[in-house]
Amino acid sequence: MINSRNTEEVITFSRDCTATMIPSGTKGKVIKGEHGIITQSLGGSYTVAVNGNLYRIEGEDADAIGKETVKKVKEKLPDGHTVDEKAVWDAMRSCYDPEIPVNIVDLGLIYSCVFSETKEGMLVEVSMTLTAPGCGMGPVIAQEVEQKVKSVPGVWDVMVIVVWDPPWGQDMMTEAARLQLGLL
Repeated sequence: MINSRNTEEVITFSRDCTATMIPSGTKGKVIKGEHGIITQSLGGSYTVAVNGNLYRIEGEDADAIGKETVKKVKEKLPDGHTVDEKAVWDAMRSCYDPEIPVNIVDLGLIYSCVFSETKEGMLVEVSMTLTAPGCGMGPVIAQEVEQKVKSVPGVWDVMVIVVWDPPWGQDMMTEAARLQLGLL
């Protein structure tokens, strides 16, 4: 596994914590007192190795591993103002596959992002893919995209659709992503 920020910080869980097993995407719990190593900390979530297994710890549970909790805030724009498209793309850039230290936009996983004005507010429709069809973390990553985009001021709702056509390939990554992963 490639580590972010070259930090393999040893931690002890201070409380029971909900976690998602990687790569299966299965929800579980890590028990208070368990020791682990943070192998990646990007986008407000943490990948932690515990007893030979990898788990994703969400930002709202970061206190369980001695980190600052990430609170989700939903702001509204005054009537008549539109959603900042750059803010939506920046929100998606804060989403990471827990095993790859490159955001999903630079990985080339976002195929489209369409904005539609509705009477309730702005609807954002995101078409995305995954690096592998059998990725158990797919629903977790898609849910993270939905949550983060929905937190952008003025976004009323988000629809994330996982698609498989065209199939993802390394050529879809930005040059910076390929360089970061040592592929150039």
